[in-house]
This record gives sequence, structure tokens and C-alpha cells, in this order.
Amino acid sequence: MSVKPGSGLGGPRGWPKAFAPVAGPLLLAVLGTAGAQDLGAYNAVARSLDAAYEARNTSAAAALTQLDRASEAMKQLDPTLRNRQIAGGISDALTGARAALARTPAEVQAQILLARGLMRRALQDQTLTLLAGASANGDAQLRVLAREFGLSAAGAQALTADARAGRLERVAWRLQRSAAQNVSAALAAARPVRSGAAYLNLARATGWFTVVQNAQGVGTLTVTQFTDALGQLTAGDTAALGQSLTALRSGTASLNRSLVTAASTVSTPPPSTPLPPPATPAADPDPVDPAPTPAAQGSQGTQTGQNGAALGGAAQSGTAQGMDGVYGALGRALNAASHADGPTVRTALSAANSALARTPEAVRSDSGYSDLVQDLTAAQDRQALRPTDIQALIGEVGNLERRVAGEPVSALNAASAGVARSFGGWLRVGIFALLALLAFVPLYLLNLAFGGRNTYWRAIAGGLVLLLLPLLLEGLMGLLGAIGDAAGVGFLRSATNFTLTQGAYGLPLWALTSALAIGLTAFGFRGLCEQFGLIGKHTVAENATHQSLDWDEEV
Repeated sequence: MSVKPGSGLGGPRGWPKAFAPVAGPLLLAVLGTAGAQDLGAYNAVARSLDAAYEARNTSAAAALTQLDRASEAMKQLDPTLRNRQIAGGISDALTGARAALARTPAEVQAQILLARGLMRRALQDQTLTLLAGASANGDAQLRVLAREFGLSAAGAQALTADARAGRLERVAWRLQRSAAQNVSAALAAARPVRSGAAYLNLARATGWFTVVQNAQGVGTLTVTQFTDALGQLTAGDTAALGQSLTALRSGTASLNRSLVTAASTVSTPPPSTPLPPPATPAADPDPVDPAPTPAAQGSQGTQTGQNGAALGGAAQSGTAQGMDGVYGALGRALNAASHADGPTVRTALSAANSALARTPEAVRSDSGYSDLVQDLTAAQDRQALRPTDIQALIGEVGNLERRVAGEPVSALNAASAGVARSFGGWLRVGIFALLALLAFVPLYLLNLAFGGRNTYWRAIAGGLVLLLLPLLLEGLMGLLGAIGDAAGVGFLRSATNFTLTQGAYGLPLWALTSALAIGLTAFGFRGLCEQFGLIGKHTVAENATHQSLDWDEEV
């Protein structure tokens, strides 16, 4: 989205000021005192904020309704938050979201992302404190934490197992690693441009960093650096923003490497508890195991020849399992695109981006990962998304998965991804609208040259109209659909459903119109051939023949 002067992104009410009331709590490193949160109220606030985030794209009134519900639920949650500064920060973010309703949707959504980040931080701190006193009583909190941090089913099981075994350092490490990966994904999608997408990606990175800011290896990375970058974005200082993004990505990469290294220092299971096999579905989807002892290395070395193929197959299976969340989100996006539900498509693409950030390290370290993140982010900002756009993204995910597995990639998928990057959105809409308009030129000239009195010429003209019908529908309905998507008008957005390229239902219609076109043009040209004496018996009356040849004599 473009940013206009005074929209809130560039005005005095932009992000730096919005962050000022909560800068203090974001920089604190103090755990709350013992005590559990009201999980029912927490879930109610989370659901309402997430609903407000999605609703603001289409309706400020609907977003306000959800924010009112979040505020009511916050009244129940607030007394159970032990860190009062974080509680104040959440309340300030809710107030800021309400105040931003009259401005850009991105500003409302950014305030919501801030509130969600603070909620996760408070839930994490209080849960760890609760577990330190009674590790058997935190299952409900752990389930909410696993959901909030986007852990897979296997990751949630591993989190609960560590908590029950009293390995709180490993519980914290798993949560910090997930948060750091989300910071990296948001920063990878951010671009040094003054746009709503960059604004939200930086806000998302900031919200997640509040959770991990006290992790081992965070180094000199601070919330202030994130807010400074947001200030540069609102001021339009893209040169400084580019430098800040580079520094933030470098610092986050160091943090992720430090968390990988820290895996060998956190608590490990006691000797009496058998370790899980190296690659089983029940293990953490992205395990980082402590370095093996020399004896273990020797034992593993003697088994490498026997089990190499099996371990390789298990690694590929783990990679595929980690990509299931990405495929699932893109499947929902494809379903929404097939009936022109643009807002749902963009929501699903955002979910796919988040799921991609939680894939195994082998995927995230591949050279194609950053390109895929960039394409997913760009698609979220594009208008008039069509099923072919999502299919190209799915093909790109498939190529990434195959490359990680050491298999040859599909050249067709790569070509489709390249075309989708350059030929989509308003460019595609404009080109097809122009071609549809130009299609009337030969039809007009045909009618001007031969008129409409001759039955055979009329049949030929009708056949040409049917042959051009897919182009005409794509141009007109595609344009109306794009306008409806940009303006948030549902009935206009659904106009693309009347094109013959929107779904499988268009193929039989295309076949039918093509068959009619072939029949009409064949009938028309055969009649002309009979009139000219090229086929059949020359039995046409002489005056009719002269009439049919008038056009030739004039030429």
C-alpha cells in the first residue's frame, strides 16, 4: 500500500510516538511474580485482536467492534498480569489501535501486533515462573504458549515433556528459538521502502523481539534499534532504513546462531530417561541436539554405512513434514482465490509466511528461501490475485522442498514463479483490458467492409466474437474484479468469477463456445465458397452472384 503524507505513517502520530508509552516495559528484563494468568481472558483478548487485525482491511467499524471486545476481555486479564508495566503497555497499545482507526489500516494492525507481542512476553514469563514452583500444574499454560508461538504438534509435545521433567531452561530455549525465527522472517520480508508492507513487517519483528530480547546471545540488539528503524520508515529516510535493516538482520542472525549453540548448554534429560531417536516424528521438528561425546561419535561412525540411507530418508521426511504448514496455508489461499475472496487470500498468505519461518533449518538456510519469502510478501500487497498466482507460489515451495531434499527441481515451476513475479496484479489487468478493447477493432472493420446483409458474413462475425469471448471476459470482468478488490466492494470483486480462466468450470464453457465458433465460421466460409463456385454446384442466381462479388469489384 502507498503511504500518503499525513496518513499516520509519516505524520507526528506515527510509530515512534506510538511506541513511547511502552518503551520502558519493552526494555525491562524482569520476570513477573508467581501466579497464573486468566487463560480464558487471554484467549478472548487474543481472538478479538486477531479478528480486528483481519477486519481492518475491509471495515473500520468491524475492527472497532473487535477492539471493544478485546478491551472488555482485557479488564478480566489485567488483574492477573503480574508485570504491571507490560500490562500498561498492552492497554496503551489497545488505546493506540482505537485511535488509529480513522487513519491507515496498517497503523491499527501495527498497534495490534505490538499488543500481541507483549501478551506473549507476559504469558511466557509468568508460565516459566509458575513451572519453577509447580511443574505439574502448567499444562494449560503450555498449550496456549505452544499455540501462541506457532509450535507444531511435535514441538508442543516436546515443550510439555521438557516442562514436566523440570528442564525449564530448555522450555525457555524452545520458545526463544521460535520467537527469534519469527523476527528473522519478518525482517527478511521487510524492504527499505515507505510502504504499509514494510511498516507491518517491522512492527511484527518488533513485537516478536519483545519476547526474545533477554535471550542468551542477543548481544547489542535492542528494542530501540527496531523503533529507530520504524522512525526512519515514517520519516521516509530509506537510506538510513536500509542500513538499519541490515544491522537488524545481522543481529538477529547472530541471535539465531547463538540459540543453536545454546542447545548444548541447556538442561538435558537425566540418564534414566531414554533419549528419543534422532529422527522420529515425535521429536521437535527442528531439533538442535547437544554435541555427542567422543564415544557416541565413534558408535555413530560405525553405523553410518548401515543406516545412512535410512537417516537420509528420515531427514527428507522431516523436511516434508515441516513444509506441511506452508502447503496447508497456500491451499487455503488457493481455495479463496478460486472464488475471488481477496482478503482471505492475503490472510492465508500471511499464515504461509509464518509457517515458512518455522520450517527446519535446512529449508531456511537454502538460497531459495529468501526469494520465496519475498514473493509471499509481495503477493500479500498485490491486488486482483488469481488462482494462477497461488499455483505459482505452490510450485515455488515445491521446488524449494525438492532442492533441500537433493532432488531435481521443476523448470516449469521456476518459469511460472518468474512469470508470476513480473506479470500479475494491475499490469495483467491493464494488458487484458487493453487487448479486450482492441478486439473490437477487427470486428468493426469486418462489419464496415461487408455489412450485415449477407448471412454468411454474419455467421463468420458471430464465430469471431465467440473465439474472442475468453479475452473479452478476462478484460472486462478482470478489470471490474480488480477495482472491487482495491475498493473492498464484494460484488465487484466477484466479477472475476465470470472469466473463463478463474476455475475448472470455465473449461467446458470455453470448449462449448469454441465449438459454436468453429461451427459458425465453418458455415459462413462454406457458404461463401459455394457463392464463389469453389465447392458444390454453381447454381446460384446470377444477380445473387453479382451481389456477393460487389465487395471484390470495389476493392
